[in-house]
Amino acid sequence: MKALVYTGPEAQSYRDVPNPVPAAGEVLIRVSHVGICGSDMHAFLGHDERRPAPLILGHEVAGTILTGDAAGQRVTVNPLVTCGTCPACRAGRDNLCPDRQIISMPPREGGFAELLAMPERNLVKVPGHVTDAQAALAEPLACGWHAVRLAKRALEIDPAEAEALVIGGGAIGVGAALSLRAQGIENIKVVEPNEERAELLRATCGLNVLTPGALASAGLFDVVIDGVGYPGTRATASASTRPGGVISHIGLGAAEGGLDIRRMTLQEITFIGTYTYTDQDFRDTAEAIFSGRLGSLDWVEIWPLSDGLSAFADLRAGRVAAPKILLKPDSSGDAHV
Repeated sequence: MKALVYTGPEAQSYRDVPNPVPAAGEVLIRVSHVGICGSDMHAFLGHDERRPAPLILGHEVAGTILTGDAAGQRVTVNPLVTCGTCPACRAGRDNLCPDRQIISMPPREGGFAELLAMPERNLVKVPGHVTDAQAALAEPLACGWHAVRLAKRALEIDPAEAEALVIGGGAIGVGAALSLRAQGIENIKVVEPNEERAELLRATCGLNVLTPGALASAGLFDVVIDGVGYPGTRATASASTRPGGVISHIGLGAAEGGLDIRRMTLQEITFIGTYTYTDQDFRDTAEAIFSGRLGSLDWVEIWPLSDGLSAFADLRAGRVAAPKILLKPDSSGDAHV
């Protein structure tokens, strides 16, 4: 099969690799669409020791089952493989399983390829009215869904009365904003410095998108979701949260800095680190996509997998307005959509 293989910092090779061989309980999937995540960019730049080269990256996948009783079924893929038996898994917090694996990290290759092997229990069937491109967004949207669910649980006020701020207009931030709306928090602002992307989000998602300069006069918020995770965005989150409010932190941009611990202590601001999603969160997100509760999801660009290196370069250079690029293995290499 063809795959886009990360070979070292800022280097990838589109080449032939052996087909994956499904283990017991797994099926083979023909990948239809696979998203480029911020974590893929971190690995591409050589900033993620968990993803050593050579490795096939990519974990936001939709496709069609090729083997087993469900052959021919279109699915979206939960890339987080857990043991199912540890205390965390038994408590429904399987994202905290100590033995968790995720595709795009050894020992599991990722989805920037024509084929992928996955446990059948990690697959959610996609109904006919949902496109593969929409289904491939289940994974990044589930991160926001999980963060919103945890923030709501920590709120001391009625979520319907809460004011929310989302920092970052990439796919994680957009997913958080759409999840806030779908889970009953309507008063939402998003801060995004790229004006072209901001305008796209206003037009396609109906979001109230602010520039960073306008945020200073926007007041304080009951819920702040940091979908970026750099010192500057954490500082913004610390300064923007109302006393007694909640910060839900998703972004993994940098490990340290930014939080105003003194203010958070004096104002009893709750900070929640959120990692991926539970299996139930993933399935709830997929159902929200299928029912239309997360909108039309038409804010993506679709590129051929063979042009993946160029897509990474454009993302790094800030030349992409869309919050998400999806790579399509079976694309002919024609103009990008």
